[in-house]
Amino acid sequence: MKTTPSIHIAGRRIAADEPPYIIAELSANHNGSLDTALKIIEEAKLAGADAVKLQTYTADTITLDCDTEEFQIHGGLWDGKTLYKLYQEAHMPWEWHAPLFARARELGITIFSSPFDSTAVDLLEDLNTPAYKIASFEAIDLPLIRYVAQTGKPMIISTGMADAEEIEEAVEAAKSAGCKELAILHCVSGYPAPAGDYNLRTIPDMMRRHDLVTGLSDHTLDNTTAIASVVLGASIIEKHFTLDRSGGGPDDSFSLQPAELAALCRDSKTAWSALGQVDYGRKSSEQGNAQFRRSLYVVSDMQAGEVFTSENLRSIRPGFGLAPKHLDRVLGRKASQPIRRGTPLSEALLA
Repeated sequence: MKTTPSIHIAGRRIAADEPPYIIAELSANHNGSLDTALKIIEEAKLAGADAVKLQTYTADTITLDCDTEEFQIHGGLWDGKTLYKLYQEAHMPWEWHAPLFARARELGITIFSSPFDSTAVDLLEDLNTPAYKIASFEAIDLPLIRYVAQTGKPMIISTGMADAEEIEEAVEAAKSAGCKELAILHCVSGYPAPAGDYNLRTIPDMMRRHDLVTGLSDHTLDNTTAIASVVLGASIIEKHFTLDRSGGGPDDSFSLQPAELAALCRDSKTAWSALGQVDYGRKSSEQGNAQFRRSLYVVSDMQAGEVFTSENLRSIRPGFGLAPKHLDRVLGRKASQPIRRGTPLSEALLA
């Protein structure tokens, strides 16, 4: 019998037969304040998220300080900036990582990060991170994936921008370098991304192709897409999280606020619970409603030997007699004993 793919992060089993694993992506929403970053972790814990995730890079480890055309951003949220300027503003100072990891562990919420080069991996290893996330734009950085795989830690790879061949290459790179616990996330790398771009039917196809724990990195503006993904088998949901969507930070505008994250944690688990299993039996919540079904009842007093007709036998509520499907079989039969009006018909009353 085929087993359900699973991974474990900090003791939590993640699989399609477990409640969805919710990751609150802190990203650049600290807006340059360690206190804000700490508060985001606290609010993620209060909302019920399973984990909070950082991004570990500096402007110098991710790009060049260069203002030629290729390094300019045109359009979108970050129009007019150079790559270097954007990442200089957005990066998480490396000296913040230790206090953030410490605070998360104190609160009892899992914390890990997306490294963007080998030096970031080394920093996170020093902090004993329990897992790694490969960001969508790094899914083609196979040397980075192999470097992470060599740590032996669980790895989650986002697949935004990647085609089927690139996803296969990333998965193979992780496995070949020693990753034993691997998950992949369907993702659309638009900020924000319209729900119509998500093509969630891709998720079960990814599950069939790769036989891996599969989830969703969701950049839409509400929770509908994320909750729908659970029905299609998503085991992980990652959403950007902020204290205030109007805070003006690089990622604030497409991030969830605390009440919305709490709703996602609650509603995604409700959706998962509702999936259940194939079951056509009467459910416990239905037991008290049997009286609202129809069944066969004697509707006028009858003597023993009297024939059942459409005048003395009808299909009515409540549902404690023979099912209405037996009406044609019963009509023309005789009563085995006197029957009072309002008696549910049973086999014992048939001569």
